[in-house]
Amino acid sequence: MVKSSNFTGQPVYSQVINLLNRAEIEEISLHTPGSESYVKRFDGYKHLVVMLFGVLKHFDSLRELEIGMKAEAHKLQHLGLDYMVRRSTLAEANIRRPQEFFARVYAALLEKYALFLADSRPPKSYKGQTHEPKDWEKLLYMMDSTTITLFDNILKGVGRHPKSGKKKGGMKVHTVMKYVVGVPMVVELTSAAKHDHYLLKEVHLPKDSTLAIDRAYIDIAQFRRLTDEGVCYVTKMKKSLTYELLESVTYVNPQGLVVFKDQKICFTRKELTHEARRVEIWEEKKKKSVVLLTNNFDFTVEDLAEIYRLRWAIESLYKQLKQNFPLHFFYGDSVNAIQIQTWVVLIANLLLTVISRRIKRHCAFSQIVTMVRLTLMYYINFVEFMENPERTWLEVMAEKHSKAPPELSLFD
Repeated sequence: MVKSSNFTGQPVYSQVINLLNRAEIEEISLHTPGSESYVKRFDGYKHLVVMLFGVLKHFDSLRELEIGMKAEAHKLQHLGLDYMVRRSTLAEANIRRPQEFFARVYAALLEKYALFLADSRPPKSYKGQTHEPKDWEKLLYMMDSTTITLFDNILKGVGRHPKSGKKKGGMKVHTVMKYVVGVPMVVELTSAAKHDHYLLKEVHLPKDSTLAIDRAYIDIAQFRRLTDEGVCYVTKMKKSLTYELLESVTYVNPQGLVVFKDQKICFTRKELTHEARRVEIWEEKKKKSVVLLTNNFDFTVEDLAEIYRLRWAIESLYKQLKQNFPLHFFYGDSVNAIQIQTWVVLIANLLLTVISRRIKRHCAFSQIVTMVRLTLMYYINFVEFMENPERTWLEVMAEKHSKAPPELSLFD
């Protein structure tokens, strides 16, 4: 029988955690206050490996995670684990080990792979056509937040129950993503009651960057700060904003229909003044206009529309995280446990994004996540298998057809 051409001496999960630097992670754990307190054997690295195993296998509880690891007991040596962790130990670690350790691990991985992710990004295409990246795309950032609903009395503030009037739990993930990297660059975890523009006050971007945001982040004081720091913002304008019109130019097409208005406006808030650009674009198919607000007077209208359209990439990221990883069921009821699992999901998403960029054949991210889950402890080279999944089967069939037919005996 032909041996699989994709066979390797390490399971797929080993190939995933080989992207981690164990010595660096252990060093991070030692320097994170409280991370190694009261720890005998279950250090930060082992905690991360076990949690990643549960997230990648899409287990919904600690009991499933414990049984799943017992089923692979003879392969745990490949993962750097020298004993079988109990769910009580894991539950206690999720309460005691601070979530800052996992946040620092994510930051270290991002620093290591950000350049690779930016360089390996596939060509941008829109409506089936590939376009060369523009200069502003290299420094394009987008900011948004998403709410993770918790059906427990934790991190209150996502909304009130219509009958009881009580608030259910919810956590909000505030994110800044660099477009060419495709994974979160800055992440803040808060209660769902925290307003979206909380992160806008905290983040300082490089000079000449472009920030695409939705209208929930409109804050004239922060827009003035971004302008002073040399950062361009592009957002959708609220109808309720009051301003003074300074200049206005209307553009029409050869048929005499208005295409867009380009206006210079000024906001006045007590002693604060801020000049901005208001662009109203008419969409003929939708029969309505879209009003964009920016502090950049050099971008073309087409560039502004493209920048705001690309803002949808961060919405796609949230959809990718929620659909492909377990963020509906958590391994603990404490705030720390929920935040730890969220950070592990972000780490898993980053590692699988790196693997997906190494695969030369186009594969949907959801397909890669599914195949990793199904083959996590298989001894195959995952990248080679995904590049040519049918190779082993074709070799089996070729060997079958190459065998000579059996010789007939005297009595046949």
